[in-house]
Amino acid sequence: MDKIALVFGAIFGLTAVIFGAFGAHLLKKKLTTEQLQSFETGVKYQMYHAIVLLLLGFQLNNDVTINNAIIYAFIVGIILFSFSIYGLVISSANNKKLKFLGPITPLGGLFLIVGWSMLLYKFVVAF
Repeated sequence: MDKIALVFGAIFGLTAVIFGAFGAHLLKKKLTTEQLQSFETGVKYQMYHAIVLLLLGFQLNNDVTINNAIIYAFIVGIILFSFSIYGLVISSANNKKLKFLGPITPLGGLFLIVGWSMLLYKFVVAF
């Protein structure tokens, strides 16, 4: 069992529900349809990966290096991907777009891809 994966999975799951409600109820009046869809994409990816972290936390042994790398890739990926989307959308809704966040989103996506790639490698090679 990996406690870090479980803790971050629970935190990301909790905040995904909060951000989803925030977007659906409070931001709906302030955001364009396109902005709301972007915000929802961040929430979906955050929740999907929160669930994956919880599953991995119960299944993986944290003494194995690749397992730690997978977990940290997902954690960093969620933070960079989803939270940069939240920042971009909210700042653009306030007409103060934080443009420096734009390049961070794909970097977060890259970390998520790396996490999935390492998980696939583990399944194919390690078994």
